[in-house]
Amino acid sequence: MYLRHLQVTDFRSWEHVDLPLTPGPTVLVGPNGRGKTNLLEAIGYLATLGSHRVATDAPLVRHGCERALVRAAVVNDDRELTIELEITPGKANRARVNRGQVGKPRDILGILRTVLFSPEDLALVRGDPNERRRFLDDLLVLRAPRWAGVRSDYERVLRQRNALLKTAGKKKGAREDPYALSTLEVWDNHLATVGGQLLAARLDLVADLAPHSAAAYLGVAPDSRPAKIAYRSSLGAALPAGYGIPDGERADPDKLAGILVQSLSEVRQAELDRGVSLVGPHRDELELILGEAPAKGYASHGESWSFALALRLGSYELLRAENGEPVLLLDDVFAELDRRRRSRLAEVAAGAEQVLVTAAVDEDVPAELSGTRFAVSNGEVNLA
Repeated sequence: MYLRHLQVTDFRSWEHVDLPLTPGPTVLVGPNGRGKTNLLEAIGYLATLGSHRVATDAPLVRHGCERALVRAAVVNDDRELTIELEITPGKANRARVNRGQVGKPRDILGILRTVLFSPEDLALVRGDPNERRRFLDDLLVLRAPRWAGVRSDYERVLRQRNALLKTAGKKKGAREDPYALSTLEVWDNHLATVGGQLLAARLDLVADLAPHSAAAYLGVAPDSRPAKIAYRSSLGAALPAGYGIPDGERADPDKLAGILVQSLSEVRQAELDRGVSLVGPHRDELELILGEAPAKGYASHGESWSFALALRLGSYELLRAENGEPVLLLDDVFAELDRRRRSRLAEVAAGAEQVLVTAAVDEDVPAELSGTRFAVSNGEVNLA
């Protein structure tokens, strides 16, 4: 898979850019603040319908404009498709494939797959659990686009259930109110059904990703403690022991749904008191472990970079093994890495079908990635 062409209009700092692309390495070189990252962000948005930098669409639209447009020609197995997203903050975004309107923007998911490594990825190791849950769910969608719908359904059910808990918890005698409790039981079943599907998918993903991320960490930090990942569920000991581990049992969503229903009933009083859902995938954690200690709080700066890089390289290897190579996006990371980590990343990137790299200066880019060079400055992108 590779991008043959990228076009953006009124996206971030760019009024308009037409960028021809080819397989192999492409390097965007220019001083910081000139829009290099914005172009990789636009590509990533086409692949995931989300930004690795912001949580909402408003910052993606150039100041003073109503909407942004991102269009790309994607070649996969000699078949070319043009995908297009019109981003309009406050309104529904619109998507097209080969100039034809599609029902929902998420209908384009899967046409372009990317793995992006950026300085923001340190948050995967040092940030809150939500960063790591998002990492898993984004990777699920890249692995199989249908998980975007499951993820959206779970978030919707969770909002509805939390709203009911807040309302019921404020009512005197809510625990004895048959109507409130029966309504809550309906939402328990909804949350358990969708949550069981999402939890099963995450557990299987962690089991499959673990060997790839461990091998990638060993490659970039061979002198460090061994690294591993594990899934910690809010179900605690109720989670079947064989789930979520390499060579373990594949997770059964129906079985997990049943366990979720039981667990929700056990925390009913606490949920009514606090007005929030206390059990489910939204309370889970992806554990990053170095040796016998959690990476967060114990890893050095270099080890944190290595773990973040290992998660991305592991994701790349997993996707490549299952569905063909994704496009690799490396956003201004070589300057942050020492020689060993830089060499390992360059080794993997040089073998990718297509890799796009941003850098402030040519010297930051390893010789292995001496492909097409573009100079980015003053609102223009030109062949170097």
